[in-house]
Amino acid sequence: MIALPETAIEERFLAATGPGGQNVNKVATACQLRVDVYRLGLHPETFARLRTLAGSRLTAAGTLVVTARRYRTQEANRADARERVAALLAAAEERDARRVKTKPSRTAKAKRVDAKKGRAVVKAGRGRVEVE
Repeated sequence: MIALPETAIEERFLAATGPGGQNVNKVATACQLRVDVYRLGLHPETFARLRTLAGSRLTAAGTLVVTARRYRTQEANRADARERVAALLAAAEERDARRVKTKPSRTAKAKRVDAKKGRAVVKAGRGRVEVE
């Protein structure tokens, strides 16, 4: 798990949409969390996976932008944004399982060739019939 240094994080609070009634028009409860990915010191493979996972949330300048507006309070939205960033980074750290190369056995190859020859005989029998 990657610890998020406070120097790499910038929080902004904006007016949110969604639950909150008239209060939503008066109070800036949505949390926009901006994380400078270059300050995290990620491994190049992890950074490449993060770029594909984040998609449009990662800017060209290397800033990951996550906006949380699910809850009515700033604190809940702040915690939600941090959890989502942590989950995204954890998913980027996971490596794909390596593929183990296999090759068919000699008997499997022989069976395949025999089956092909059998099909060729069947198909050859479907040709035009010559009348003598």
